[in-house]
Amino acid sequence: MRFKLLVPPTLTVSLFLAALPGLSQTAAPYQGKVLPLEIGAGPSGYEPDWGHGRMYGGAVWADWYPSFMPNALRGLGVEIEARDISLDRHPEPNQPPRSGQANTKEDTAGGGFIYKLRLLRNLNLYGKGLISQGSVDFITANPNYSHDTRALLSGGGGIQYRVYKPIWARVDYEYQVWGKLLSNNILTPQGFTVGMSYDFAHPTP
Repeated sequence: MRFKLLVPPTLTVSLFLAALPGLSQTAAPYQGKVLPLEIGAGPSGYEPDWGHGRMYGGAVWADWYPSFMPNALRGLGVEIEARDISLDRHPEPNQPPRSGQANTKEDTAGGGFIYKLRLLRNLNLYGKGLISQGSVDFITANPNYSHDTRALLSGGGGIQYRVYKPIWARVDYEYQVWGKLLSNNILTPQGFTVGMSYDFAHPTP
C-alpha cells in the first residue's frame, strides 16, 4: 500500500518536469533563475490519534511557485507531500505487554496549496492546505480488519530559515482530519516535521 500512496506525487512531479520547457516559453524566468522549485525531506514526530503515544517517521515534499503569477499572488504555490509514520510502535503506558496499538502505522500522500510570506531576507513564514490519501494499520477485535484507507484534509504552516543560499531549514506543523473509520471514529493526527530543502531557483554560484 505504501508504494500505491507514492504513485500520485511521483506522477505529479514527472508531469511537472515534462511541462517545464513549455512553461519557460510562455512565462518570464523566476527571479532571473531557472526552476521555481524547492525539494526537501526530514524527520517527523506525530500523535497518530489511535490509542498510541507519539510516533516518528519521515516526510518528503516539493513546492512549486509558478513564475507566471501576478504580483498580487506572488508567494502562492503548489505543494506535494508524502509522509510515513511507523517508528516507535510501543503499547500505551500502563498497558500489559503486547497490547495497545503496537502495530500502528500511518502513511499519507497528496498535494494542495502553499503560501509563503517573506519576513526578512533569510526568513519566511508559510501556510498550507492539502488533500491527501491516507493509509492506517491498527489492531481491532476483528482479526480480519487491521488496515484501511481514507481521504483526508490537512492544514498547517511553519517557518523557513536560509542556512546558505539554496539551502533552507524548515519547521513544519500539520493537523490532519481523516474520514470516518470503524465505529465512526474521525482521526485527527497532528505533529511536526523538521527538515532541509533545496531551492532550485537560487542555486549555488
